[in-house]
Amino acid sequence: MLYDRTNESITFKCNWFMPGRCAFLFIPWIYVEFPVLRDTSSFRFDYVIFGTNSLCAFALNLAVFLLVGKTSALTMNVAGVVKDWLLIAFSWSVIKDTVTPVNLFGYGVAFLGVAYYNHAKLKGLKAKEAQKKVQQGDEEGGRLLEVRKGGDGDGKKNESAN
Repeated sequence: MLYDRTNESITFKCNWFMPGRCAFLFIPWIYVEFPVLRDTSSFRFDYVIFGTNSLCAFALNLAVFLLVGKTSALTMNVAGVVKDWLLIAFSWSVIKDTVTPVNLFGYGVAFLGVAYYNHAKLKGLKAKEAQKKVQQGDEEGGRLLEVRKGGDGDGKKNESAN
């Protein structure tokens, strides 16, 4: 509870000061970076490329938001590790980038971590499912006892009264 409040407070403060930081950094950029950029760059603003890139960035943010909402932030981090593996495999196989033994050791450790995470998550889901089944069985058993005590419509209650 205290962590949540502290984290929200820090996030609020960072978001509150962000426009001021932007304005503070804009002043040196105008005098230092912009003249060099203006003189040496042949930059042309292309609205189509900018618009499609903006739509792709929005779609990516929406996908991340929905994924984190359905699973967890840790799952998103694991997906990022898998994405990194795919990029490394692509760079090794297509671009012929070198992979050192230290790189392979790091990839192995990351692979074992992801495998353990998936194993622990699957084990937890199975335990929750088993606990749900036990609870449902207890509820059904309780209802069955209530029906038998109250009479089940077959006349057994009347037979005991005779």
